[in-house]
Amino acid sequence: MGTYQSEALDALGDPTRRAIFERLGRGPCAVGELAAELPVSRPAVSQHLRVLKQAGLVVDEASGTRRIYRLNPAGIDALRTYLTHFWSTAMSAFRDEVNKPARTGEPEEQS
Repeated sequence: MGTYQSEALDALGDPTRRAIFERLGRGPCAVGELAAELPVSRPAVSQHLRVLKQAGLVVDEASGTRRIYRLNPAGIDALRTYLTHFWSTAMSAFRDEVNKPARTGEPEEQS
């Protein structure tokens, strides 16, 4: 697993960051708006957003005196690609296990 995917998965491992990530999935939002919807302070929301931004999952832009955060499509696509590869690998291993020839014959004697 690459460093990017590790950072993204680590970032989403925190329940508050996941809640912020899911909220931004419904549309862009400023820090104050996010803090109003969560049981954490505005500075805590800012810290969580910084982690999500470093992981490549969100981007921000200035809008007057506020910063508006939104999901980063490139970061989400990279995470999706990783998960799709992981899923394909797991399903291939499952298929290979299921398709193994059945063992026939009598059980081996134990000494």
